[in-house]
Parts: sequence; C-alpha cells; structure tokens
Amino acid sequence: MKDLRALCLAGILLIIAGGPAWASDDPTAEEIDRINALLAEMQCEMDDDDIEKEGDGFELDDVLCVDGQYDIELDANFAVIEKRAE
Repeated sequence: MKDLRALCLAGILLIIAGGPAWASDDPTAEEIDRINALLAEMQCEMDDDDIEKEGDGFELDDVLCVDGQYDIELDANFAVIEKRAE
C-alpha cells in the first residue's frame, strides 16, 4: 500500500511539473502584439492562431505578405532568422 501511494504521488508530481511547460507553448498577448507590429513593418499579416513558440523563438505559418505567402521563423529577440516561400 505504501508503494502504491508513493507511485501515485510521483505521478501527480510529474503531471504538475509538466503543466507549466504545456502552458508556455502558447505565445503571450505581448508576444503576439510584438510579432504583429513586426509583420506590419514587413507589409505582412497572419492569423494569430498560426503563431507557435518553437524552442527559444517563434514559428509563423501562412504569413501573407505583399509579395507572397511565407513561413517565417523568429528568434527570441523577434528577429527574422528564416523566411521560406510557400
């Protein structure tokens, strides 16, 4: 019985510890605003739902620009590190 309690407690702790990591996968409202301001300067726009946190930066899918559609990767400082035409 004691082993079962320890196992359950360990499982609960793993779930709790993993929770913040899942929550941090979504960009914050401030990050979305910064990305949208950057895109406006680039004459681009996109659906906020297509912004994903990726490692230390962001992946932007289906970005519509005046010269075409792109997938764009940003670093943690919101600098473009890759822009791929779709």
